[in-house]
Amino acid sequence: VRDGLKPVHRRVLYAMNVLGNDWNKAYKKSARVVGDVIGKYHPHGDFAVYNTIVRMAQPFSLRYMLVDGQGNFGSIDGDSAAAMRYTEIRLAKIAHGLMADLEKETVDFVDNYDGT
Repeated sequence: VRDGLKPVHRRVLYAMNVLGNDWNKAYKKSARVVGDVIGKYHPHGDFAVYNTIVRMAQPFSLRYMLVDGQGNFGSIDGDSAAAMRYTEIRLAKIAHGLMADLEKETVDFVDNYDGT
């Protein structure tokens, strides 16, 4: 897939899509999404997953924000984001467009690390 995303970005967006965390619905706690990503798709530390979410929610990190965040996600001056229990997120409208064609099976999926 030539979307410029790293695997952890794709896993976060996919998990949010499965949760139904769409741009036109209520925000969900970041910790909930991080827990789902770690438990189902990305068996690494929560810090790496939350940092990925923070970067996707910052308007100065990526050209297009893929995550719509509510709370303190840091600043361009280097201020760090609030802990995941204090922030809420949902898919940005543009990220929802990325996820829209997943059911059309245009890209072959392969099994995850644990065969799921």
